[in-house]
Amino acid sequence: MKRMIATVLASVAFAGAAFAADPVEGIWQTKPDDNGNFGHIEVKPCGPAFCGTLIRAFDGTGAQIESPNVGKQIVWDMMATGDGNYEDGKVWSPDRDKTYNSYMVLQGDGLSVKGCVLGICRDGGTWRRVQ
Repeated sequence: MKRMIATVLASVAFAGAAFAADPVEGIWQTKPDDNGNFGHIEVKPCGPAFCGTLIRAFDGTGAQIESPNVGKQIVWDMMATGDGNYEDGKVWSPDRDKTYNSYMVLQGDGLSVKGCVLGICRDGGTWRRVQ
C-alpha cells in the first residue's frame, strides 16, 4: 500500500512539474549562420532564467557535422517577462565569435532572436521548434 501511495504521489509531482514547464523550453533549430551551418539549441531553466546549449550542428545540406561548439552555451540569463517575451539575456554567435545583449519573442513554434553589441544589432532570425 505504501508503495502504491508513493507511486501515485510521484506521478502527481511529475505531472505538475511537466505542466509547469515554460513554453520556451525545448529544442530549437537556428537559422543558418554566415557559413550556412545551423544547430539545435536545447533551452531549459538555469536558475531563475533560461539558457540554451548547442546539442547538434549541421552543414548547409542538413547533414549532421562535428563541431567544437557542441556542448557550449549559446543563450544564457534570458528572463521571462510574460506574453512570450524573454529579455536581459546574452546570445553567443559562434560564426562571428561575438556575444550579444539579447531578447527573444516566442510565437507558436517560432522563437525570434535578436541582439546588439556596442550599438550594432543583429537579427538572429526565427528559430523553429524541433521538439
